[in-house]
This record gives sequence, structure tokens and C-alpha cells, in this order.
Amino acid sequence: QLQYVESGGGLVQPGESLTLSCVASGFTVDAYDIGWFRQAPGREREVVSCFSRGENTPYYEDSVKGRFTISRDFAKNSVHLHMTELKPEDSGVYYCAVPAMGCLYSITTGTGGSLYDSWGRGTQVTVSS
Repeated sequence: QLQYVESGGGLVQPGESLTLSCVASGFTVDAYDIGWFRQAPGREREVVSCFSRGENTPYYEDSVKGRFTISRDFAKNSVHLHMTELKPEDSGVYYCAVPAMGCLYSITTGTGGSLYDSWGRGTQVTVSS
């Protein structure tokens, strides 16, 4: 069973930074693609960043390129998302998960599904002045 515990969200002003963390259990993050998803109010959940295990490379949704950085910590079986220059449109609940369709397909199509439809509780990010 894939399990995730996200943390690190909060209320910040535009232009500020946050780092989200996710501790995974039931699998090892070095054995799967792993991504961060965002669900804004009234919108479908979408993948914003993903690390491809097979290609050993990160992928980013266009609106966050150059501002967000995904990283993995194998010792702690965790994944992080460092977010800078935050904008109000970055607001939402952020989840980490293994993407159901893999990183490249998920980023390209905006598909927001997770493997086995497993999700944690997420962490709320609110960017507002």
C-alpha cells in the first residue's frame, strides 16, 4: 500500500518561498516515478512536477518552470518541492504521489491520477497579500 504524509504548506505573500516535504511508505521513492500534484478550488488535481526514475530527470508544468525544484532524499524515503517566487495562482492543496501514467505522460497531458488512486491528506499552500 502506497502511503504519503505531506507537510510544509502555509500562508505566504507573493514572491516568497516554501519547501514542501513528503514522507513515503509502502514503497521506496527511488523505485518509482514520484510527483507533486496541486488541486486548486474548483479545479481538477494536476501534476506540477515529477521526477522520472527511468530518465533520472525532473519534469515541470510550464507555469512553474524556473521557480519550483523537485528533489528526493533516499535516506529518508522522501520527496521535496522547493517553491520560489510564489504567485496567487500557485495556491491549492499539494499532494505527492506516484503518477498513475508515469512522469512524462502525466506532465504532458496534465493527468492528475496516482497509482492505485492512493493519496495522502495533502498540505495547503495559500499565496495571498
